[in-house]
Amino acid sequence: MTNFSKRALFLCGSLLAFAASAQAAEIAMAANSTGKNLNFIRERLTEFEKQSGHKVKLVTMPPSSSEQFSQYRLWLAAGNTDVDVYQTDIVWAPQLADQFVDLTAAAKDVIAQHFPSVVASQTVDGKLVAMPMYTDAPAMFYRKDLLDKYGKKPPKTWNEMAETAKEIQDKERAAGQKDMWGFVFQGSAYEGLTCNALEWVASAGGGHIVETNGDISINNEKAAAALEMAKSWIGTIAPQGALAYKEEEARGVWQTGNSVFMRNWPYAYALGNGADSAIKGKFGVVPLPAGAEGQAPASTLGGWNVAVSKYSKSQDAAIELVKFLTSAETQKKRAVELSNMPTIAALYDDKDVAAAQPFMPQWKPIFETAVPRPSAATKVKYNEVSSKFWGAVHNTLSGSGTAAENLELLEVELTDLKGSGW
Repeated sequence: MTNFSKRALFLCGSLLAFAASAQAAEIAMAANSTGKNLNFIRERLTEFEKQSGHKVKLVTMPPSSSEQFSQYRLWLAAGNTDVDVYQTDIVWAPQLADQFVDLTAAAKDVIAQHFPSVVASQTVDGKLVAMPMYTDAPAMFYRKDLLDKYGKKPPKTWNEMAETAKEIQDKERAAGQKDMWGFVFQGSAYEGLTCNALEWVASAGGGHIVETNGDISINNEKAAAALEMAKSWIGTIAPQGALAYKEEEARGVWQTGNSVFMRNWPYAYALGNGADSAIKGKFGVVPLPAGAEGQAPASTLGGWNVAVSKYSKSQDAAIELVKFLTSAETQKKRAVELSNMPTIAALYDDKDVAAAQPFMPQWKPIFETAVPRPSAATKVKYNEVSSKFWGAVHNTLSGSGTAAENLELLEVELTDLKGSGW
């Protein structure tokens, strides 16, 4: 090879390296710390960095969705350029839409793979403001071994759940299991309590807090009765500490073998069957109970998505990351490793997913009865609506006023918040 050829090759290599470095970007992603979510995302970011040449910093957020939303709103209101990609709850789209990049064009080749209802939840005024990463709906986890031991079947109603929980709890304590409880759920004053309480109210025929036409419906006898029912659980089948439980606190009691029933999201399934779990292979899942015989159960529709900040200085790289994290390949890994539910319909027929998570088909009827929180109806005011609702519920559960009193006050507050319209 001549010296000229060597110099030409060197020059070409230098130009290619310069082009690659010029295109490479440094971006940051904010994500929550529930379960093993951060570990999973870190592994995916390493893959993405190798494939793309970009560098990604992971910004750790608290597991509480309410705390996460508050921080996001502060950052976005300030035009923060330090975070490019946000992991977002399904209900945040209407509230944060103006702060996010429209992904419609970027996603046009893949968006049809996702459940239309989930895509619709992330579409505001014709703009796709976040890409679906996984969907969610809670279920009733139950100790199959304990129900079999005492000749019980999974409960169909909330009252049946409470009766079964109390009986097994008392018998297990008498047999020496002093830390056994009947039921654990998310009773802390945060978004998770809105989800739990909406399930109690909706499955009792008490409406959906605010209906799709904008009417405030929460102040009614069926809703009050549902909350009084839940209040009766505290200190009897659920520990007093449940008033401070979020998802992970409830899972901690359940996974150490100290509860008969638990209301939680699909992520808890894989963790419950982990090598370090005291209940591995001992539990099952069924749809949440109904308020009464003949009524339909209700599971709050959840799910997480990823959005690109309009303040990002590296929007192209951020969009690349969003498409990578929501791809069929990544969603499949998330389903297999974390038992998170894909938003891509074809993955429910994937043999690897079925082998790793045979419970997933059981979630189909749960999704069929899933109810949305009233974020579409209340638009940018949803977070305040939810905060006032969970506050009224928490007051009721903790004995500060009756359900009827608290719901009457809530109706007044929501009417004032609504004003001339949502």
